[in-house]
Amino acid sequence: MLSEQVRNAFAASIETKRLAAETLAAPIAAAAELIVERLLQGGKILSCGNGGSAADAQHFSSELLNRFERDRPGLPALALTTDSSTLTSVANDLAYAEVFARQIQALGHPGDLLLAISTSGNSPSIVRAIEAAHDLDMPVIALGGRDGGQAGALLSGHDIEIRVPSERTARIQEVHLLAIHCLCELTDSQLLGE
Repeated sequence: MLSEQVRNAFAASIETKRLAAETLAAPIAAAAELIVERLLQGGKILSCGNGGSAADAQHFSSELLNRFERDRPGLPALALTTDSSTLTSVANDLAYAEVFARQIQALGHPGDLLLAISTSGNSPSIVRAIEAAHDLDMPVIALGGRDGGQAGALLSGHDIEIRVPSERTARIQEVHLLAIHCLCELTDSQLLGE
């Protein structure tokens, strides 16, 4: 019985990825082009998310800052989820919804880019992060799911939405990780060649 649940989870993940491959190939490719454009212009990539999405934001920035599959110089990337003193002071003194926005206001520049990750798109801290990025004329790559939520509704023509065609958090997160790996691979191939 348990092994059947495992097989069902694998099948559901495969089906979600199959559907996502059809709808997300173009926005992932466009996002990778935007990342490289910003990096070549001297910008940096800021990333944020909550819970599992925080881990994904950190995973993404570490792949850029250190290396993905090939050796190369480090690329300027910063996960806004890692400084516990900043996160807790902003949450305590202002509001949790401001934990990423405050950092974007202090560290972000118009040449930078924000990778905002939320399975529902309704996290107040992600919504505020997108608003703060827009205030600085920073484009946003939004990794989302479901109907895109409030975050998806905030996106403009300069932004890119990578919305996973699923309602289930686990399936959305599984595709987010694959999308992050695609972004890293495409970034390296643009910078280093095939």
